[in-house]
Amino acid sequence: MQNLLHNLNPEQLAAVTLPAQSALILAGAGSGKTRVLTTRIAWLIQTGQISPAGILAVTFTNKAAKEMLTRLSAMLPINTRGMWVGTFHGLCNRLLRAHHRDAGLPQTFQILDSQDQLSVIKRLLKANNIDDEKYPPRNLMYFINSAKDQGLRAKDVDVHDDFNGKFVELYALYEQQCQREGVVDFAELLLRTYEMLLHNQPLREHYQARFKHVLVDEFQDTNDLQYKWLKLLAGQQGAVFAVGDDDQSIYAFRGANVGNMLAFEREFHVENLIKLEQNYRSYGYILDAANVLIAHNSKRLGKDLRTDAGHGEQIRIYESSSDLQEAQWIIEQVQDLIRQGWLRSEMAILYRSNAQSRVIEHALFSCGIPYRVYGGQRFFERAEIKHAIAYLQLMDNLHNDSAFLRVVNFPTRGIGAKSLEQLQDAARQYGISLYAAVPYVTGKAGASLGAFIRLIESARFESQHLPLSEMVQVVLDASGLIAHYRAEKEGADRVENLEQLVNAATLFVSEEGFGVDAPAFLGPQSQAGGAPAIVTGDGTEIIDADAALATLMSPLSAFLSHASLEAGDNQAQAGQDALQLMTVHSAKGLEFDGVFITGLEEGLFPHENSANEDSGVEEERRLMYVAITRARKRLFMSFSQTRMLHGQMRYNMRSRFLDELPEASLKWLSAKVQTHDWFARPKAAWVDTPEAGVNKIGQSFNQQGNSWRVGQSVAHAKFGEGVIVNIEGSGSTSRAHINFGKFGMKLLDLSIAKLEKI
Repeated sequence: MQNLLHNLNPEQLAAVTLPAQSALILAGAGSGKTRVLTTRIAWLIQTGQISPAGILAVTFTNKAAKEMLTRLSAMLPINTRGMWVGTFHGLCNRLLRAHHRDAGLPQTFQILDSQDQLSVIKRLLKANNIDDEKYPPRNLMYFINSAKDQGLRAKDVDVHDDFNGKFVELYALYEQQCQREGVVDFAELLLRTYEMLLHNQPLREHYQARFKHVLVDEFQDTNDLQYKWLKLLAGQQGAVFAVGDDDQSIYAFRGANVGNMLAFEREFHVENLIKLEQNYRSYGYILDAANVLIAHNSKRLGKDLRTDAGHGEQIRIYESSSDLQEAQWIIEQVQDLIRQGWLRSEMAILYRSNAQSRVIEHALFSCGIPYRVYGGQRFFERAEIKHAIAYLQLMDNLHNDSAFLRVVNFPTRGIGAKSLEQLQDAARQYGISLYAAVPYVTGKAGASLGAFIRLIESARFESQHLPLSEMVQVVLDASGLIAHYRAEKEGADRVENLEQLVNAATLFVSEEGFGVDAPAFLGPQSQAGGAPAIVTGDGTEIIDADAALATLMSPLSAFLSHASLEAGDNQAQAGQDALQLMTVHSAKGLEFDGVFITGLEEGLFPHENSANEDSGVEEERRLMYVAITRARKRLFMSFSQTRMLHGQMRYNMRSRFLDELPEASLKWLSAKVQTHDWFARPKAAWVDTPEAGVNKIGQSFNQQGNSWRVGQSVAHAKFGEGVIVNIEGSGSTSRAHINFGKFGMKLLDLSIAKLEKI
């Protein structure tokens, strides 16, 4: 017994040895919650309070469940194979398999993953002649899963309008189809189990009597139905040992309800609330910053992390003039740490939005630093980017069959497998490309393929004299990719990535020395014989490779080559020491010696979608808290005065979260100033204009002795500090669009607005 408990601190020991009552354990980041959970189970078994078969432990990932079982095996000489330790979905599957008749399911029911579920929904829409553009399959899938997560069947969903009513009708048809085919989706596993236990009293009482001790990990991430499921299974007599951290609840977009922790404390009459505040991960300055930041949130259960490891080094904060400069600074810091002997794999670059990774990836690629994108794909490997690149490849070479096949029916345009089979047969028969074979396909298939060809040719004609970045934009619009992903319920990230492809093209042209206005296509004068030749002593002409490439490669061809290389080269191999890149959401549960938190700007972090809602800002602050507490030894933060994002130049104010951090924990590597040095931007970013009132970078406007310009920091009596992002009109009619951070964008009349320069 003593060996089981001897490594626990006083709070951990108190939690592990609690009596058989419901308890809430507030486990701060790095406080050893997994140790507490597993030791609690081992202690209950070793003291004879319960048998291994009487334990029910719920985790949120299979990895966490396996780790818990491995630790239990090391603690006690027991066989953990039959223990009920797993995820909500895994445990529900186990119950449904054992009681499939009570659940109204066939013994061999199959589980649909998200792709399978989407396929079922597409078949449903097609079978019922439903327009999938008006009722997108992904939106319907999101609607169904969201309803199930709330415990609602189709008959229980309120109908607000005809559109909503159609979704409810399709939900009912989906339920019938799944029942007929003997399949269940992930959300159905939980809902079907809940309904089975709710309506079957003998079965419910059997499991309530068996599982006297229910332990739940990551309780802050439970949704409404999961909480109801736990309450039902615990009954009146069961003891629920809930471990979680309300300060790390960051999954509201997935249905997580942080309010479940307060509800649990109230509804289970919790007498034992224990706070695990001893942190075994981070140095003091990092924890001080996390504690002070999260204290700005209301309705917390409240705790303060502490450490015995000392203060460590202060958090380094850097203000850059552009996102490119920010990326370069990060590279310099990483290289310096590598020279000091740090492993790349023990460093992570965190960002709020996937779209931010493109500039960082490009900088890493250029410097030859191996990296790995955790929980996602590298920029040029993402599906939406590969689709866009395939369209561009087809624009560059109409006879590229691989590119043709990738996009001919994406987005969907009614060109099915049978049509493509006819096309491929014609191409083989005449020995020509798929593009060239289209005129040989007749009927409906020929008409659909012909429409696709006209789309490509029209886009080529429209963009033949355009610079590369504008050509990319034409392709994104004409192809329907932007519209397709905008129609998806969760397609916002993909749209952001596509918009970043335009920025990538702009950067590429600038770096490779092509003129910014150079047409993306090769001109008629740039043919194979146009490269200068070197005449050798024997009279032989040799074309210089560099000159030939410069002459023969259009900006488009060069960009496509670059995209292919960057997607493949420098990719970290399995086991290779590589820098880690990820969103803050993906970083939860991980830890690194060195962490870089990038893009700390109003509208980005906190995100603009939440900046005007108290609950939204509080969740963003919890996300920032998670980011800070990933760092063990060194923490770096950065923000940029300007950033190319979503295809537009943004003029930024630093994140309010930086102002909420304790000064004693911070070391500003650039002066902490209120003004922005816009003139530090590269010369190419400036546009000279003699016209007042035109929206140009660096534009200025004089009014009553004051000179205002885009990018200038100002102060307003009501809205506080802001940045001028646009000036329109002239003279007495001039107005300025000003980003006031937490107050959002305001349009003020410059002739009467009481603004002060900062």
